Amino acid sequence: MASQTMVVPSDAELLQAQADLWRHSLYYLTSMALKCAVELHIPTAIHNLGGATTLPDLVTSLSLPPSKLPFLRRLMRLLVTSGIFASDSNTEVETYRLNPLSWLMVEGVEADDHTYQRCFVLGTVSRHCVEAAMSLVDWFKKDLASPLPSPFEELHGVPLLDEKTAQLDEELDAIVKEGVAAHDNLTMGTIIRECHDVFKGVQTLTDCCGGEGYHEGLPSHEVHCARPATGY
Repeated sequence: MASQTMVVPSDAELLQAQADLWRHSLYYLTSMALKCAVELHIPTAIHNLGGATTLPDLVTSLSLPPSKLPFLRRLMRLLVTSGIFASDSNTEVETYRLNPLSWLMVEGVEADDHTYQRCFVLGTVSRHCVEAAMSLVDWFKKDLASPLPSPFEELHGVPLLDEKTAQLDEELDAIVKEGVAAHDNLTMGTIIRECHDVFKGVQTLTDCCGGEGYHEGLPSHEVHCARPATGY
């Protein structure tokens, strides 16, 4: 078999590759910045300030030390670049405002089309999930018996989204369940509002997996809840 000639990247390609390598290597900071924003309740604070705010007003609303203002600016700029917030910089004072993504993380909104997604974020970036992701190398190297456990189950001894998850951490179990329910409720609510005709003539609806399910909007239907093993 003839050997293939190795194509050497150009200087421009190598510089772009190096920039991409930095971006991928540091991308976890975006997830941690999102976690920080959620735990500081930044989306809710911006909502309470009228949907848009300056950085000094945000610092005051969050009761943060004034010395943290430059660092909050860096955090917000990273989140704006990542599409989590929006900003208006065409004025003398830069303002930050909500967009559809950060709207999902506003607490206390009374609206049919709103579901609070805070727990979904906190569950996916929890210590247990991050540790499982960091154990991927060990998981690949191990010759595990079938059925193969997920990296999460192999590391922690219990599956995620399972009745046994509470044995590992009750708080994690509650957060993950609430996060999944919020995700499902948003999806089902949208389907019911936008595709309501699909349900005409349906007598029974089965809600699979855990959580309370989204039963509103289908008052004439009988809803059964099935909770199969997940194996995550």
